Amino acid sequence: MVTTTTSPRTGLGTASLVLGICSLLAGWTFFAPVVGLCLGIASRSREPLARGRAGWGILLNVVALAIWIVLVVVFIAAGALAAWQHATQAS
Repeated sequence: MVTTTTSPRTGLGTASLVLGICSLLAGWTFFAPVVGLCLGIASRSREPLARGRAGWGILLNVVALAIWIVLVVVFIAAGALAAWQHATQAS
C-alpha cells in the first residue's frame, strides 16, 4: 500500500512576498507590485499556511505601489511647473 501525502501549498503567498521584496529592493516597475498584490490576496483565502507570507507580501506590494504613485505625481507636477515657468517667462 502506497500512501501519498500532499504538502501544503504556499506558492501564491511565497510569490507575493518575493515580488514585494524585489519591487522594493530592485525598483521593479508598476506591474510587479500589482501582480504581487493579486497573488497575496488570492493566497489569503486559498492557502491557510501561507497567511503570514501573503500578509507581508500584500504590505510590501502596497508600499511599492505607493512609492510608484508618489514618484509619478512628483514627475507630473515637476513637468507642469517647468512648462508653466517656461510659458510665463517667454512673454
